[in-house]
Amino acid sequence: MPTDESSGNSNYALDRLRELLGSGNLDADGRLPTERELSASLGVSRRAVRRALEVLEMEGRVWRRQGSGTYAGPRPDTLSDHVGSLVAGTDPMEVMEVRLRIEPQLAQLAAVRAKASEVERLYDLAGKTEQSTDADSHELWDGALHRLIAQSAGNAFFLAIFDVINRVRQDPAWQTIRERARTASRAAPLIHAQHLAIVDAIAAHDPARAGEAMRRHLLTLQESLVRITSLDRQETETEKELS
Repeated sequence: MPTDESSGNSNYALDRLRELLGSGNLDADGRLPTERELSASLGVSRRAVRRALEVLEMEGRVWRRQGSGTYAGPRPDTLSDHVGSLVAGTDPMEVMEVRLRIEPQLAQLAAVRAKASEVERLYDLAGKTEQSTDADSHELWDGALHRLIAQSAGNAFFLAIFDVINRVRQDPAWQTIRERARTASRAAPLIHAQHLAIVDAIAAHDPARAGEAMRRHLLTLQESLVRITSLDRQETETEKELS
């Protein structure tokens, strides 16, 4: 029976676990053997193994997931995992509801805090968005424009929230429905004019006008999405009736 004495103490377990982590002899996912298995293979008590693992976890050498086990390396960014599941489980209308409550405030703050260099870049991005000839390019520059507005607001926490919302842009399904909404509504000239109205208000340091311009812009996008999703539902119902 292993003990915490002599070669079976926690320091011995810690040394042997350090060797294991440096050996590369772990599963592809970095999962360590169970505490019971480590206790048996190292000839130490499970208590000694547990203490050693606590030290390694504090050092960032391992991390533990409840019900799954212990893994080599630092704890992964669980927020990113959570955001990924949120993105997968949401829809464009939910995203627009959140954008309507966040981005007008960001535009207002940008009107107060944006630097001259940032305003110049905003005009450049608005121009690149207008010149885009395909969906991928339009999403790229449109996303860059909206993010620079959020960045110009000068609030790191607000920017982090915006980036969570902006993750949806990377989803192919979102890009497809956005392009369909733009095509169906033929709203490209209007969208460009709205972008310029937002940037003009920020350049003029007019928070009220900037927030209202952003709100009108997002409402235009939302209305287009409503039309597209309504058409999709009607087509689905028709197909069910005919089948």
